[in-house]
Amino acid sequence: MKPEAVLFAGVAGFFACVTVPYAIWSRDPAGTAAVLIACLMASLVSFFLTVQYKRRGVRPEDRRDGEISERAGPLAFFPARSPWPAMTALGVALLGAGTVIGLWLFLIGVGITGAAVCGFVFQYARTDH
Repeated sequence: MKPEAVLFAGVAGFFACVTVPYAIWSRDPAGTAAVLIACLMASLVSFFLTVQYKRRGVRPEDRRDGEISERAGPLAFFPARSPWPAMTALGVALLGAGTVIGLWLFLIGVGITGAAVCGFVFQYARTDH
C-alpha cells in the first residue's frame, strides 16, 4: 500500500499547491472550496493507506519476488443478500426529493435512512461472522 499512499500524497500535494493561487486569482469561493476539499480528501486517503501499510507491512504485490500463491485464500466475508443497500438508496432518494417537495417527505427519508444505516451496522451483530 506504500505506492498508493505516495501516489495520493502526490495528488494532495498538487491540490495544495494549486489551491492558494486559484483562491487568489480566481476569486471564486465555490471553486476554491472544491479544490481545497479535493486536497483534504486525497490527504485522507493517503493517511489511511499509510496507516494500513504500517499495520500490515509489505504486501506480496509490493515485492518484486512476490508470488500469487502468497495471496491465496479467503480475503474477507461478503454477505450473500442484504436488504439494506436498497433501503439506504430509497431513504437517500426520499431525502433528496424531500428537499424539493417538502419537509414531511424529508423527515420520512431521515427515518428510512436512519433505519437502513442501523440495519447495516447491526446486520451481523448476532452471528459468528
